[in-house]
Order: sequence, then C-alpha cells, then structure tokens
Amino acid sequence: MMTNEMPEIKVPNIPDRTYRITDFGAVADGITLNTEAINRAIEQCAAQGGGKVVIPAGTWLTGPIHLKNNIELHAESGALVVFSKDPRHYPLIETMWEGNQAIRSTSPINGVNLENIAITGEGIFDGNGDAWRPVKRFKMTDKQWNALLQSGGAVEQTKETEIWWPNEGALQGGKAVAALQKSEATQISDYEPYRTYLRPVMLNLRHSKIIRLEGATFQNSPAWNLHLYDCEHITMRRVAVRNPWYAQNGDGLDLESSRYAIVEDCTFDVGDDAICMKSGKNEEGRRFGKPVECVIVRNCTVFHGHGGFVVGSEMSGGARNIVVENCSFIGTDVGLRFKSTRGRGGVVENIVIRGIQMKDIAGPAISFNLFYGLSQEQAQPVPVSEETPEFRNIMVENVSCAGAKQAIEIKGLPELPVNRIFMDGVTIEADRGVTVWNAKDIVFKNTKIVAKEGETWNVSESENIQLP
Repeated sequence: MMTNEMPEIKVPNIPDRTYRITDFGAVADGITLNTEAINRAIEQCAAQGGGKVVIPAGTWLTGPIHLKNNIELHAESGALVVFSKDPRHYPLIETMWEGNQAIRSTSPINGVNLENIAITGEGIFDGNGDAWRPVKRFKMTDKQWNALLQSGGAVEQTKETEIWWPNEGALQGGKAVAALQKSEATQISDYEPYRTYLRPVMLNLRHSKIIRLEGATFQNSPAWNLHLYDCEHITMRRVAVRNPWYAQNGDGLDLESSRYAIVEDCTFDVGDDAICMKSGKNEEGRRFGKPVECVIVRNCTVFHGHGGFVVGSEMSGGARNIVVENCSFIGTDVGLRFKSTRGRGGVVENIVIRGIQMKDIAGPAISFNLFYGLSQEQAQPVPVSEETPEFRNIMVENVSCAGAKQAIEIKGLPELPVNRIFMDGVTIEADRGVTVWNAKDIVFKNTKIVAKEGETWNVSESENIQLP
C-alpha cells in the first residue's frame, strides 16, 4: 500500500501584468460576440511574456477561448461568460474523447502544449450545453418534454425511450460518425454535417503543465465539463462544477493520464460521474500507457452524479497512488465507484480512501465492478491477457453512509478476481447488504452493515474473505 507522500505540486507563476478585455473592444451586453476581443487580449498579453487577462462583471457572449502560456484568465465576481449556441463557432479538430483519438468540436475553453496557466476569480463560465446535448424522455416531466419539443430539434425513438436531439444532423450523427470511423475517413470535412453530435467538453487542456483552477464556476457543458488529458502539476481549489442532472455525458472533472494533482474544497452537481480518474480506452490507452497517478482529492462535496469519486471505466493506462479524503456524497447514484471490463487491461492500485460521508445513494455506496457492461451469460472465465483489467491494493477506512440501495458490491472477473481490498471502520445503512463475487484477499474490519432486507453478507466464487 502506498504512503501518504506525494510530490510537491508546482503552481503557476504569472507575471504581474494586467490586460482587461474591455480595452480590446469587448462589450458586456450578452449580445455582442466577443470571441475576437477576448482572444486578442490573451494573445497580446502572451506576446509580452504573460500576465492576467481580466473579464469584468457583466454578461459576455463569446465563442472558443484559446489559452496561451503564462496566462491567468481572471473572471471577476459578477462576470458571466456565456458561450455561443452556434456550432459553427466551434470548428472540428482532432482531440481525445472517451479514451481515444477522435474528431470533435473545439472546446469553449482550450489549450494544447501549454505551461503556467490559470483560470481564477469568482465568475461563471456557462457552456450553453442545452444547445448541444441529447435528452432522454424518461428524464423529463411531461411539461419539460413538451417545451423541449416546441423548441425544435428532432426526436429518435429507441427501444427504451424517446431521445430529443438539437437537430437532424445530431440525430444521425451516431451511425454516420461510426461509419466514417470504420471507413478510416481522415478528412475533417467529412464530419461537418454532424458537428452538433460531436459536442465538445467545456474545458479541454492537453499535454500541458502547471495549471491552476480556482474560485470559478463551470456549468452547463456540452459534454464533459473539465477534461485534463496528459497534464501534470494541477491545482484545483474552490471550484464549482454544475450540470443539469439529466445532462448526457455531463461529467464533472475527468483527470485522464494526468499526474501530480490536488483537488480540494470543490463542489460538484452534475449529470454523470463527478470526480473521475481515467487513462485511455482499450488498445489505444494501453499503447499510450500513461496512468492517472499521484492525485489528492479532499474536502469536496458531490450533490448529484452517477458516481461521487470514480475510477474508470476508461482506465487502460492504469490508475495508482491516489488519496481521497474528507469528502461528502449526497444523492449520487453510486458513492465510491470503480469500474472496468474485459478489453480494457490496465491496473488500478495503491488507492487510499478515508473520511467519506454519504447519504441517500441510489445504488451501491461502494462498488468495485470489473464486470461493467457484461451480462451473466459472459460469466465463464476467459484467458488472462493484456486486455484483462486488475484492481488491487485499495484501502477504504472511516466511511459512513446513511441510506443506499445496496451497501457494497465487489464483482471481479472469473479469470482475475478483485484482490487485496482492505476496509476498516465502514458503517452503511442500506436496503441490501454486501455482495462479493470473484474476489480474493478482502478484509472487512470494524465494518457494520445494516441491511433492511435479505442476507447481510453474500459471498460466492471468492477466497480468503475476512468478514467482521
């Protein structure tokens, strides 16, 4: 098991120089498009060696903001930065999405190969995600659904539900983009009719280092909210991340193949997983081979999300040396969520979780699921290979949960069980108790489970399970 020692995380050193976007013609009326003015301020500030670019109080409509080296983008209290709803303002580019290289629309806030950057202040960045995201019928009231239909768009009928899409191109995008990828189409122009379907993450930083996000609110993202890919030395403090609960792919924070990060005193209220650790998907993720590692998450609150703290399911490069402490998850679908499946590969190890409070969890309070997306018909073992994921050496201590559908689930693969998980001081009140399946060397110490129905402990296909 890892120690609590982490490398010192470097923070940006921004030159003492200030540029205000109003000096470059920006107008705070919510109507004028300020893309050129904001980016010109950033470019001129960067050309002088960097400094602080200030967005004053007011409503600022803009297209994509392109960050540069040595820049602090500072949104003052009362500043509302609203990103345009028009997909034409977000050119298609090659980027990363769900663990693989992909063509997507340019992110509202973006940067590649940068160093020494920050986004600070008490302002709000709004991604206007409702103009991009599909919406599933069962997540809406009748009144909300009818209002959505009146706004235009196109409706898809599936076996499970109806799905509203912003336009016909977005509706057709799934099948069309899959066909283009299969044909290995390389011309970005081939994807243009489906730009709305190829919705961007709100903040996308790639191959960058020495990053600070502090004080701001990021909300209503087209896809994931904050995505840092192959970045290092990340400090994130007092940030609020918000998405509607129905937001499709509305993740809060995704640290992917990144290292040396601290996330503290932040709040999340989102439509998908809240605080996520990722490292690429399947063969491409294994080939890149960079784990998410050396991360501290502490004093954070999640009000809604599919998972409070999550590892996976795209974790083919691995995840290791992570500490999560003193966090609260209220009303999430799962509290502590570890997920992967056959085909991923990768090792998740050396993770310490302590001091977690949970309430009203819709599913399991704690879940280790290597059977993610698989059916019971696939329960027979297959040969272990580089495609076989592994979870091991994980400590969970001093955790309480007042109300969950299930207390704990541990579901390993028959060919490679979940192994070496240590739980100490865990107290959970839930409808159902603990299920352990295909696991090895699991210790439950000082653990109290109050289950309203069924057996408290259900252990099968496992060995060396030490119950309290």
